[in-house]
Amino acid sequence: MSKPDDLSRSFASFEQSSTLVAVIEMSLSTWLVAGIVPGLIAVAFETGRDGFWLARWLRVRGIEAFVIHSTSIAVPREHRRAKTDRLDTELLKRAFLGWLRGEPNHCHMAAIPTLEQEDAKRPSRERENLVGQQTRLINRMKACLARLGIRNFKPTLRQAPERLEALRTAENTALPPNTLDEMRRDMARLRLVRDQIKAIEAAREQRLDQVPEEGPHAMVRLLARVIGVGIETADMLVHEALARPLRDRRAVARYAGLSGSPDESGKRRREKGLARAGNARVRRGMIQLAWRFLRFQHDSALALWYRTRASDGRGNTRKTMIVALARKLLIAFWRMTTTGEIPEGIALRAA
Repeated sequence: MSKPDDLSRSFASFEQSSTLVAVIEMSLSTWLVAGIVPGLIAVAFETGRDGFWLARWLRVRGIEAFVIHSTSIAVPREHRRAKTDRLDTELLKRAFLGWLRGEPNHCHMAAIPTLEQEDAKRPSRERENLVGQQTRLINRMKACLARLGIRNFKPTLRQAPERLEALRTAENTALPPNTLDEMRRDMARLRLVRDQIKAIEAAREQRLDQVPEEGPHAMVRLLARVIGVGIETADMLVHEALARPLRDRRAVARYAGLSGSPDESGKRRREKGLARAGNARVRRGMIQLAWRFLRFQHDSALALWYRTRASDGRGNTRKTMIVALARKLLIAFWRMTTTGEIPEGIALRAA
């Protein structure tokens, strides 16, 4: 039986003779609209850079709007095929009509978030970008100094800018003037990036303290009580995955791209590994968290499950089972934040 929130097919009756169907091929500079006239209006377009604002704008005006997952559209498999915006709209139109008729697997629709739900993801994503910039700046400064034979200087120290003048190269000379100026500019950028990271973290703490019992905030605070899970990881998991209305544990694993991708043809049976079709941030975060979980939750049932199956000590077994642990852990956190069920053996911080 199909679930009410199943976005792989339409459950509304479709009267093609009285419905105007339109699809939009969107790009940065131009849009191409194709449709079938006449009647009521149903509009669909692919996910992309423009996001979900158009769907919200149309729905406010009483127009049915849907956002199609780009990768769910079947395309011809010729080695070289013609591809134009006009042909793309024909593919979209055929897939959208099949979906409207209630036929499964013509295409899959993306859940359209509210503006507040989209905005809640921004602090975590901005912080992730800033942390990446911080790492690149530090590595660039270390590489710049290593080129001159200097390897014992830490550009992250608070007094690092004042100590640049005293640095000596392998030839026992001061830093060249252009290199010195470059290092100072990079350190100024690093200081700005670190201040912005601290500002994001402080603003998040303030929001959690102001409305601690609000839906997503309560889920973040509950998840952060698990020893080994930090507030940043909890915030990312809740706003990227756990606060979504996912219908069951399989949907949770699929959304994170932690489900398998079997390949069967005739007598051939093999597993191609992770599907990787879901949220990459959740998948990366959960695999990193799984390794940390083994350290901080050593006596939990999930950690015991992992050690039992990875006891042969082989590297490939450990890598495979850590992904399985990440999937089980994500499902356990989903149940914990939606039903309050605490996973067996997990130690919690005081409320």
